[in-house]
Formats: sequence, structure tokens, C-alpha cells
Amino acid sequence: MHLTDTHCHLDFARFDLDRGKVIERAVERGLERILVPGIDLASSQAAIQIAEKYPQVYAAVGVHPNSGKTWEASTLSQLESIAQHPKVVAIGEIGVDYFRDWTPRDIQKKIFKLQLELAIKLELPVIIHSRESYNDVFDTITKWHEKLEDVNTQLAERPGVFHSYSGNIKLANDFIDANFYIGISGPVTFKKANTLRKIAAELPLDRILIETDSPFLTPHPHRGKRNEPANVSYIAEKIAYIRKIPLTQVGEITTENGEKLFNW
Repeated sequence: MHLTDTHCHLDFARFDLDRGKVIERAVERGLERILVPGIDLASSQAAIQIAEKYPQVYAAVGVHPNSGKTWEASTLSQLESIAQHPKVVAIGEIGVDYFRDWTPRDIQKKIFKLQLELAIKLELPVIIHSRESYNDVFDTITKWHEKLEDVNTQLAERPGVFHSYSGNIKLANDFIDANFYIGISGPVTFKKANTLRKIAAELPLDRILIETDSPFLTPHPHRGKRNEPANVSYIAEKIAYIRKIPLTQVGEITTENGEKLFNW
């Protein structure tokens, strides 16, 4: 079966003792691609180092809103420099987070917009983190996508993905109208996640990506344990069950979606 995990943090310390075996298990489960996004400059560089070592792994570079206090005057230029690496396929994980609120909101918005501009410059799609901030993010993204169309870049057709989506169906469709993909992760398997399952059932399958967000958001039946890319199969199984379609179809289409977005 063809599978892709479009979002996992294999650079985190929780994988230091068995990273190679984790990737090996993922490949055995049918994963063809694994994308590791950065959350700050150091983790972006670490993601690239892992991607250099393992052919299935690719990297994204960016500063997460909760890491916004690490931003310095030179950060943007350093991100631009490392983003030239051939295995970097996106700018991310970037966005706005009002749930943690670890970084002042004005700083979050500023570095989000700076990294969106970097994505235009490099013609790389973005991986967006949005938590209790969808309305503000929607306003920013709408203006950004209009600019993509104005400058006539192919990025307008594959601007990015909303990682581990937790908003409502209307906003999801609005994002899809702007050619974004929607990332579905482990919570779709949780007992009380009826709203998320409804979204997974109604969204166009050709706009869905599946992701683990490892080591977080471990799907049922392994909830409570460390998550890893191989578990993306449980997310695919749940989507197949919800939509009453073959599991192989979910795997093939979401894998193809990843190929279209990240051009890998």
C-alpha cells in the first residue's frame, strides 16, 4: 500500500535512540515519503540532516509561532539559505497559535507574514499551524493567495496545507477554494472526534493529506504512547471506513496529493 506521512517531528529527542528503526518500520508499513518540518532554525537544520541520511525523508524549514521568541534579525536570511537544500520542499511549520500564546501575538503575525513572503520568493508551499486563530489566519492567507495570483506564480495552484486541521467544515472549504490541502491526523480516530470525522467524510479526497504529527497525537489504538510515522496507516484506515471506500484508494490518493503539493 502507498502511504505518506506529511508531518512528523523525527528530529525530536524522543526519537534519538531508535530513529533508524522508526523509519524502517514506516517503510515496512508502506510509507514512501515522510516530511519533517522545522519549528525553529535549529530544528529546521536538524530536519535537513535527517533528510540527507534517509532517502524517504524530506524537510521543511520555518519558525513555529510558539518558537517566535527565537526569531532574530538574521533568522529570515538563514532560513532562506538553508531552504536552498534540494530536500527542502516547503516553508513550515509556520502560523499563529492563540491556544498556547507563548509568543506575543504581534510577533507571531509578523514572523508569519515574513515567512509567507519567503515562500513566494522561493516558490515553496507552506505548512500552516493554526490553533484557535483560524479567522485571523484566514484573513492573512486570503490576502497572501491573492498576491500569489497577482504575481502569476505556480504556487497559487499549490500554496500549502493546513496541518492537523481542527476548524469547521466551512473554513476548510474556504481554504480549499484557495487551493490549500487539509491535513488529517490522529484525532480523527478518537472516540469523541465526531466533528473531525464529519470533515474527513465531506472534504474532497483529492484535497486531503494524512499526517501523524509524531511524536504527538497518537491515533487509537495506541493513544497514550509515542506516535511514529508508521501509525499514519490508522488514519488512512479511519478515513476509508468513514467514506466507505477501499483503504488502498485512500493511500494512493493522499500519496498523490503529497506529490502534487511538495513536488517530490
